Amino acid sequence: MHNFRIESASSVSVTMSSTASSTAITLRGSTTIVTEFFDYAVNSILYQRGIYPPESFAKASKYGLTTMVTADDSLKAYLSNITRQLESWLMNNAVQKLVLVVKGVETGDTLERWVFECVATDAHGSGVESEKAKSDKPMKEITAEIQAIMRQITASVTFLPLLNESCSFDLLVYADEAATVPVAWEDSDPCFIADAEDVRLRSFTTKIHKVDLHVSYKVDDV
Repeated sequence: MHNFRIESASSVSVTMSSTASSTAITLRGSTTIVTEFFDYAVNSILYQRGIYPPESFAKASKYGLTTMVTADDSLKAYLSNITRQLESWLMNNAVQKLVLVVKGVETGDTLERWVFECVATDAHGSGVESEKAKSDKPMKEITAEIQAIMRQITASVTFLPLLNESCSFDLLVYADEAATVPVAWEDSDPCFIADAEDVRLRSFTTKIHKVDLHVSYKVDDV
C-alpha cells in the first residue's frame, strides 16, 4: 500500500534514467545518478521488507548486481513521479533528505525509517551557475560505492526485526521552504520512532552530491 504525502524543512512527503559515462560528471549527470539510485534502493527495500508480495517484482541487472524492481504499474508510475520532482529539486540544491517510512497497517505504528541524507558537496549554488558544477570522479568508483549500499540493503533482513503485520509505506522529502511543491503533495509529520535502534549504512558521492543512508527501527517490547 502507498499514500501521497510531503515533508519540508519545514519538511515534505509523498507516499506512494542513464548515468554520466564521460570523464567529467555534470550537475545534471550527478542528479541522474542520485535519483536513479534512490529508485533502485526504494524498490529493493520494498522487496526485502515484504511491503509488496514477491511475485509483484521482477529481476533487473544494475550496478553489477541482480536487483528486484516492481512490476506493479501504479507503483512504477508513483516512483517515476517522485524521481521527476527530485531531479528538479536536486538541480537547484533544494533537497536535504528523503525518508522511506514503513508503517503497520493495523496498528498505524512507524516500524522503520530509511533515511537518505543528500548533501551538495560542490558549492555550485543554484540557477544557471549550478550548471557549471563538474566532477572528475570515475563512474567505476561511484558504481562500486552504490553496489556496497545495495548489498547492505539486501543484508538488512539479518538485523532488522520481522514485520509481523501487513505494512504500508510513505516517502517523505525534506525540501527547502522556498521549493515549489506540487499540489498533489501534502504536509506530513516526520513519523519518528521513540527509543529506536539506528544502523548507519554506507554512503556514496559523485563529488557533486553525497548520499548517506541509515535505518531506524522499532525495537520489539520484551
